[in-house]
Amino acid sequence: MPNRRRHRRIKMPPLMEGFKPFGIPMHNLEPVVLLYEEYEAIRLADYENLTQEEAAIRMDISRPTFTRLYDKARKNIAKAFIEGKAILIQGGTYITDDYWFRCFDCNEVMITIKPVKQCRKCYSENIKQLNSLNNEE
Repeated sequence: MPNRRRHRRIKMPPLMEGFKPFGIPMHNLEPVVLLYEEYEAIRLADYENLTQEEAAIRMDISRPTFTRLYDKARKNIAKAFIEGKAILIQGGTYITDDYWFRCFDCNEVMITIKPVKQCRKCYSENIKQLNSLNNEE
């Protein structure tokens, strides 16, 4: 019997919702989805330069699980680069300790300990919650 699927701990959301090839309108692009936990694996291993063991501890998952996430993330990014596809960062099986919000007027990403109703930068109410605490997608 397989082990239960553990939620992966994510420290912070990406500053953007994704990437697209330069000069091609988004409606002409097929997207590749990069899950939040795959983004976190790339952030920890490549940006923060942690070993896979250290990154796995931070995400509260096993080292083999981290390796699978990291490999899948790299393959998705490579596919997008080689095939000229957009990368959308969304979804997954993860938990957070904070609430994440994005303002659609100034594009500010906010990390808060409690829900908010307006942007702290431009005071707009045009915000969206990116996760729910201890996300269960």
